[in-house]
Amino acid sequence: QVQLVESGGGLVQAGGSLRLSCAVSGLTFTLFEMAWFRQAPGKERDFVAGIAWSADSTYYADSVKGRFTISRDNAKNTVYLQMNSLKPEDTAVYYCAVRPLGTGNRYKHEYPYWGQGTQVTVSS
Repeated sequence: QVQLVESGGGLVQAGGSLRLSCAVSGLTFTLFEMAWFRQAPGKERDFVAGIAWSADSTYYADSVKGRFTISRDNAKNTVYLQMNSLKPEDTAVYYCAVRPLGTGNRYKHEYPYWGQGTQVTVSS
């Protein structure tokens, strides 16, 4: 059974930082692409950042480029999202997602496995 467990969310003031983690277990495949999405109240779940199965390629939504950094530790099957210079509009539930192989995938329907989400709230 595939499990993705996010952690690291919380309340932070504008301009602050948070680091999200997502630990993956139960995969039957060893090479996988990982991504972060977010969903604000009343809005669609949007792509935030992704990292290729080979870890040699990362890609970001324009709204977070230069402020967020995605990384992964394959030995721990964990993906991270370092979020700096946070803004109130970054407030959302953040989800990690996994798919076999792949690179550059930005659409939620392309990811079969999801975590339960972690709340990030940025106060002004």
